[in-house]
Amino acid sequence: MDWYLKVLQNYVGFQGRARRKEYWMFALFSAIVSIVLAILDMVLSIYPLLTGIYALAVLLPSLAVVVRRLHDTGRSGWWYFIGLIPLIGGIIVLVFLCTDSQENDNQYGPNPKI
Repeated sequence: MDWYLKVLQNYVGFQGRARRKEYWMFALFSAIVSIVLAILDMVLSIYPLLTGIYALAVLLPSLAVVVRRLHDTGRSGWWYFIGLIPLIGGIIVLVFLCTDSQENDNQYGPNPKI
């Protein structure tokens, strides 16, 4: 839960680097919250009100943590847009997000593992 809150507190921080753990924990908690809200929306017959509000609320933090994750692998945040290529683009971005951090400091900042 701390990783999720850390990303939300740094919601427009596109500078720096984010570890794999930070990104994937945020993605996990965000998915859990989205599923719970979708179920609640269906029970209350207001679908997609709560999930839509939540999606808008975490849009900037999600983009920021993806950009910082790409920085951690030594890539520019602009690589995120390769995901717009149908099918193959999403796979490429997923591989980038799963790639281990660069061991040394890079142009985006010091290694967050240290």
